[in-house]
Amino acid sequence: MTFGFAPSSAASLSSSAASATRMLEPAEWAAAGIPLLRNPREVVGGLHSRHHPKPATAIVAVLDPDERLRASASFTSRRTPADGWMFRNALLAQLRRVIPHDLRRRTPVRTAVLLYCREGEARWTEEDGAWMWGLRDACTLHGLRCGAYITLTRDGWQVLGEGRGGRRPNAASEPEPFAASETPPPRTGGVASDVLRRAAAR
Repeated sequence: MTFGFAPSSAASLSSSAASATRMLEPAEWAAAGIPLLRNPREVVGGLHSRHHPKPATAIVAVLDPDERLRASASFTSRRTPADGWMFRNALLAQLRRVIPHDLRRRTPVRTAVLLYCREGEARWTEEDGAWMWGLRDACTLHGLRCGAYITLTRDGWQVLGEGRGGRRPNAASEPEPFAASETPPPRTGGVASDVLRRAAAR
């Protein structure tokens, strides 16, 4: 959205200071009690096969208690500089599009994870910190547990805060086909899939 005026320098400084607080440092993320993925390689491989991510692509996925994929959505982020509040809004919009919220539950049952494909090294960046903040806040607002944050670079994939990763898939690799025995989950998004999900939940 474009506005018809330029912000003052004071407003710019205030906005910049606010943005700086909307990110999580690795130590804060590690202390947040994020649940560990039982099989991160399988989760990463499945999302890579479904969404074929390229750099600047974010994939948000919702897993059930057995770590089966219930819904996922991918979108391209061109936000510069990184802003956790904007990332939160983008993630929340995607979650609302692909799966009903769980706000009526006392304790979240489903878990949202985020895989972000980007350029650069695998080590933590301020952009990662903004995505972590956005994921945590979006999960709170949608009634989900906040799950793993995974980066995908040319060096491979890495679950930040856990020290687990692998060389394949990576940002340059071709997606592997679904295993013959694996049945992809219902297509994420759309009215038909919402009706199917509600019927299955009854």
